[in-house]
Amino acid sequence: MQKCVVITGASSGFGAACAHAFAKLGWRLVLTARRGGILEELKQELSSLAPVHAMTLDVRDRAMVAAAFASLPAEFAEIDLLVNNAGLALGLEPAHQASLDDWDTMVDTNIKGVMYCTRAILPGMVQRNRGHVVNIGSIAGSWPYPGGNVYGASKAFVQQFSRNLRADLLGTAVRVTNIEPGMAETEFSKVRFKGDDEKAHHVYTGTDPLLPEDIAEIVVWVASVPQRVNINSVEVMSVCQAWGPLAVHRPK
Repeated sequence: MQKCVVITGASSGFGAACAHAFAKLGWRLVLTARRGGILEELKQELSSLAPVHAMTLDVRDRAMVAAAFASLPAEFAEIDLLVNNAGLALGLEPAHQASLDDWDTMVDTNIKGVMYCTRAILPGMVQRNRGHVVNIGSIAGSWPYPGGNVYGASKAFVQQFSRNLRADLLGTAVRVTNIEPGMAETEFSKVRFKGDDEKAHHVYTGTDPLLPEDIAEIVVWVASVPQRVNINSVEVMSVCQAWGPLAVHRPK
């Protein structure tokens, strides 16, 4: 049976790479993103490989999410895999200087968006007793850094939400995985710095970061292991990234 995957935030980065990877495997694709024009281009590109249904969708809009997934065409209605990829970081200021608007946007996208999409799709998976929810978290959910404040907290939510989903789903065949990438070269930094290409480029200067295709390969892997296997979480960093010593402030 040809399986069906929903990928949120599919217009670029990890989402677009996942779309390409699953299209090559012949999965039916439901692709969502806010940028409808780019999404339509991706649909045209992949339609020769697999059936594609594209939806312009803002995962922050609860009613829109519910309506979109309730009205999927029959060919795409039975979802085998949900990849909750839509997310973003905004700003790198310390908490006492950060923008509350940026904080709200991160909470609405990284937390509420994951909640809304999961709640819309999960009942069908449970009813059919098959399916898989893959959440794209971040190492920031486990390891803090200056300026990471609400972004890191939102990814900590994704980590714990994934664990609690597994607890709720015990006794079903529905699987849940949280994938936690480190530094990766996508539009992430460009979005964080609100289009400042120079700042974004500086993040990756002199490094060999993860690429979107690396994460897509991991998503395909966790979805393809035997059904009795649940990969709970995958923390992944480029070999050029590691942990440093704990910071200690020494007043002069």
